[in-house]
Amino acid sequence: MAKIVCVLYDDPVDGYPKTYARDDVAQPKIYADGQTLPTPKAIDFKPGALLGSVSGELGLRKFLESNGHTLVVTSSKDGADSVLDRELHDADIVISQPFWPAYMTKERIAKAPNLKLILTAGIGSDHTDLQAAIDRNITVAEVTFCNSISVAEHVVMMILSLVRNYIPSYQWVVKGGWNIADCVARSYDLEAMQVGTVAAGRIGLAVLRRLKPFDVGLHYFDRHRLPESVEKELNLTFHPNVESLVKAVDVVTINCPLHPETEHLFNDAMLSKMKRGSYIVNTARGKICDRDAIVRALESGRLAGYAGDVWFPQPAPADHPWRTMPHHGMTPHISGTSLTAQTRYAAGVREILECFFENRPIRDEYLVVNGGKLAGVGAHSYSEGDATGGSEEAARFKKQSA
Repeated sequence: MAKIVCVLYDDPVDGYPKTYARDDVAQPKIYADGQTLPTPKAIDFKPGALLGSVSGELGLRKFLESNGHTLVVTSSKDGADSVLDRELHDADIVISQPFWPAYMTKERIAKAPNLKLILTAGIGSDHTDLQAAIDRNITVAEVTFCNSISVAEHVVMMILSLVRNYIPSYQWVVKGGWNIADCVARSYDLEAMQVGTVAAGRIGLAVLRRLKPFDVGLHYFDRHRLPESVEKELNLTFHPNVESLVKAVDVVTINCPLHPETEHLFNDAMLSKMKRGSYIVNTARGKICDRDAIVRALESGRLAGYAGDVWFPQPAPADHPWRTMPHHGMTPHISGTSLTAQTRYAAGVREILECFFENRPIRDEYLVVNGGKLAGVGAHSYSEGDATGGSEEAARFKKQSA
């Protein structure tokens, strides 16, 4: 029997919900690329429930304990005294979400001799040292596509919020004001702007499709070029590198995975190539952007705005400069954990665990590392190496919040 350690974010400050704003959640019948939604044999939760917090337990406890497994669920994940570190010594499986990641560093993997599977409830496995997992022949899997559209919707919302200066305008209302001139002094139309995505995979392509009706120019860079038919359908301009893209557009949306090749991609040098007054929306990973370079670009006016919901580390310490930099529209990492998305990624975790326990193949599109090498989505989207360096700073969030 297996021991599973599941790291999830804390319950709401007012307690786990007893009721919800809606009675059901709408779900697609199939994903845009033809991939089917997760297909576990059963689920032990009500779709639309808060599954991603500690009390929600991803709906796994009944399933796991009825089959003789041990489940430990915690939000305590950072620092040597964390529950995660205390439980690793005999853990077979570690599950966490990108929103509250269990940073599986080389050192932590070394403390877990029984570890066989690291599972991301969501998409994005950069919080695991993939090189260490490859070297230890540990399987790494994620629930690909489960929340891609959730993130794409968040991107569109944030682009409009920045360009139309929504957040400061809302704040004038809250403060009792009617300061129209203050609101519109930084407000523009998105129409006729040039918008580019760094990566046009599941999320990036979904963003492009959703932006087409806004009559903007659409651009993209990806190491895997889209089919000519898609380029024609959306009237896309392909760029051979990121430098070419950022010079041509007014808005950049970052949708690539974090790995050693993309770490700090948006540094001072890259930002200096952008038009003055450009916008960046980053819902990919915080570490793709150089933290302090972004602050400098906003303060100098090189950037007119920066929004996103990804930080490094996560949770971000209370003194993280992105909390207080000018002209930002940051949120906690929430884009992919809507109640709608949670239903899918919880079901996907259940499907992967069923396959693992029954020695059935895990879907290829869910695999990141398998058999000592990058596999499935991992071979397509990631590179070998480690992007977890510096994650120990996440422990400062707990200390500063105490």
